[in-house]
Amino acid sequence: MIDKRIIDFIQEHHLLTLSTSKENIPYSSNMFYVYNKENNSLIFSSDIKTKHAKDFIENSNVAASIALETKDVKKIQGVQLLGTITELKAEELNNATKQYLKEFPYAEKMKLHLWKMKLTFIKMTDNKLGFGKKLIWEV
Repeated sequence: MIDKRIIDFIQEHHLLTLSTSKENIPYSSNMFYVYNKENNSLIFSSDIKTKHAKDFIENSNVAASIALETKDVKKIQGVQLLGTITELKAEELNNATKQYLKEFPYAEKMKLHLWKMKLTFIKMTDNKLGFGKKLIWEV
């Protein structure tokens, strides 16, 4: 069971940094996401022509991070994530589209190509719980 504090943090934010790797060359990109609690995944949109999409189509194992931007050491919070990317299809795509557009209604005017990052590992640093306090979850 994932600690509620981790879920709350992920749901309170909307921008992640996704890191991919192709032929042992890393690459990072930023994107909006929504958290799908039912299947413990992050839903995001990305055109298949982007560098990061080409990378994760070839190598679905990815890393990501979500962080609170602050200079106050006592308030530092963030998650480091591992997971696998799959393209959403059929009923899962319909449900994800509704969820994504509810969070980002302006995206309705865009051509969405939704993907799912199924989370397999989460490490949260939460200095509000004590300096350097870590909460860890993995499959």
